Amino acid sequence: MTGMERARKHSSKRDAILRVIQSTVSHPGAQWVYERLKSAIPDLSLGTVYRNIKLFQEERQVISVGVVNGEERFDGQTAPHPHFVCSGCGKIIDLPCPEDEAVRGMAAAVQQDFVIDYRKTVFYGLCGECTEEPTRLVP
Repeated sequence: MTGMERARKHSSKRDAILRVIQSTVSHPGAQWVYERLKSAIPDLSLGTVYRNIKLFQEERQVISVGVVNGEERFDGQTAPHPHFVCSGCGKIIDLPCPEDEAVRGMAAAVQQDFVIDYRKTVFYGLCGECTEEPTRLVP
């Protein structure tokens, strides 16, 4: 193990950033992570958060869900599962991922010619809160 690897392993800032991302289902962006940790780690910079998230992605400890409302959002749950992104409010929701025959068949067919590193399925639309019509009071 090199000195750099040892430093990564024992960085309290790095550990805190990963812990925050993995402890929420809100699929946060770097700014959200920074705001959650800033009071506990006063010398934390937004740049440090971004650099560590990039490292976590390279190590496959965190995945990118995609850009929502101009900000890249992340998930600490790296097992393959689909997401739903609300195009109204920007909420990202994990969806259950039953391994059905169609997915297994497609994966088997594709694997004959390619090496699959990961898969990503994202559905877009409006969540229940954004589709609700406001209740109008009758005078």
